[in-house]
Parts: sequence; structure tokens; C-alpha cells
Amino acid sequence: MKIAVMGAGAVGCFYGGMLARGGHEVTLIGRPVHVEAITKRGGLRFESAIFDGVIPIGANTNPSAVAGADVVLFCVKSADTEEAGQQIAPHLKNDAVVISLQNGVDNAERLAAVLKQVVLPSVVYVAAGMGGPGHIQHHGRGDLIIGPSPRSDDIAKTFADAAIPTVVSGEVLPRLWDKLIINCAYNALSAIAQLPYGRLFEVEGTKEVMDSAILECIAVASELGIAVSPDIREKTYALVKVMPDQYASTVQDLARGRPTEIDFLNGHIVRKGAEFGIPTPSNLALQVAVKLRELERAGKAPR
Repeated sequence: MKIAVMGAGAVGCFYGGMLARGGHEVTLIGRPVHVEAITKRGGLRFESAIFDGVIPIGANTNPSAVAGADVVLFCVKSADTEEAGQQIAPHLKNDAVVISLQNGVDNAERLAAVLKQVVLPSVVYVAAGMGGPGHIQHHGRGDLIIGPSPRSDDIAKTFADAAIPTVVSGEVLPRLWDKLIINCAYNALSAIAQLPYGRLFEVEGTKEVMDSAILECIAVASELGIAVSPDIREKTYALVKVMPDQYASTVQDLARGRPTEIDFLNGHIVRKGAEFGIPTPSNLALQVAVKLRELERAGKAPR
């Protein structure tokens, strides 16, 4: 299978690397610093308990590199969805399957409006980060849930054969909301404190703040008719036992001085809450706190 990965960050590099290692023709489309490192090294540096070494893989800075791909994994930041969609639209094969592997709950819908074709939503469960240019560090998991389509079962089998456990489900949206709730609970606090999940609970009151944010998310989801997992609160708190040393992706964005996705996480809850008249003060406070850290990291904070 010929696969293009639009957005060669941690998620894109992990799944692209796994598929390339599985024998597929993969091209990573990303920033020059990553493409240059991959080209110079002769492949993607892949560091994981699964495999530790260099995986030969294509790399390009030009969105036109999606041309001819059977499957496009769309892995850009949520704020870049429309712009990146416009960049790849002229180059897609008519029958290319585009899968959104992004944070947030509305990216597939937003991307489909730009591409004028169906985009499969997916739920991504992977802990990974970039260890440097063209260097992916995988910390755990790697499974996917993808939406149904005439080709989804074949894609799921292809991914599974490449050691990416993949399930096809019509319940992608509720599961995306489950993940959104978990991200709303952890990402902002981890980013503000610059601490891994496990250390957040050393401060009294952390769980109460999280719980307030979770309940606001559940209220908004209910208003939208989204059936989140009935045990989502328990699942959220269980994460810290599984990944105590994990840092949120928002932490990585702040560390690199880049805009975060907070407007599409806690900010999404704030916007939807305002539409329905549902108070969301905890999510608003977390969103604003991260935005202030963004400002500070960009060197624009008052002295």
C-alpha cells in the first residue's frame, strides 16, 4: 500500500514508521528540519520497546507528496486542519482514503468540508514524542479505532499486519469524546506545571479541579447527544496509574514555543457550553492559563 502522512510529528512518525517497517511505501510530509534529518540519516530514527533503529522511509516538505497515495494519514495540529487540507486537496487520488489522526472531536468534519470527500475519523491511543529531528520516541500503546467505510476493514487488516491494532467502529465519535474529556482533565494541568501526569496529584485539590472539568465536559456532551462512557471519570483517573511519567502533548508544544491545541480541547468545551448556556468555568480557567503560558513562551508577556 502507498501511504502518505501529512504532518510528521510524533503521531505521524509513529504510525508512518510502523507501516514502513511493515513493508509499505510511506512518505512523511513535515517540516524541513525533520525531512533533512531523515534524508541525511537514511531513514526515521525509531526508538521503542518494539524496535530500536532506523527505518528507511520517504520524507518530503511539499504537500504535493500525497499524490498517488492510497491512504493519507492526516496528523497536523487542529488549528492547521483547513490550511493543510487545502494544500493537499489538488493532489489527492480520487479514491484516496483520508484518515484524521488528530486531537479534538471535529477535525474529520472540518477536513471533509475542505476536501469535499468523506474523511474517516479515528481515535488514537499512543504515547510518543519527538526526541529530536527525525527521531520518534515511543512510550506505549499504538492502537487505533477508525470509522466505517467500504475500505475500512481492509485498512484495519493492513494496519494490524504492521503491528498497529486497529478496530473499525461506528462509535468513533463517542470514543473521541472520551479522549477529549481525558485530555481536558490532564493536558492543561500538565502543561501549566510542566510535570508528568503522576506528579500532578501531589498537589491537594488537583483531583477536584479535574473532576469539575470532567463534569462540565459530560454536561456538554449530553446536550449534544453524545453517549460518553458511563465510567469516563474512573477511566480518566486510571490513566495516571498506566502512564505516570507521561507528559501531555501540550507540554511539548509549549516547550518548543509553538501554539498549543488548547482551543480545540478545553476551548471546545467552553465554546459549546456557551452555545447551550452551560457554565464551564473550570475548562475556561484551564484554557486561559495555557494561553497565558503560550504568551509567556512567545516572549510577549509583560515584564
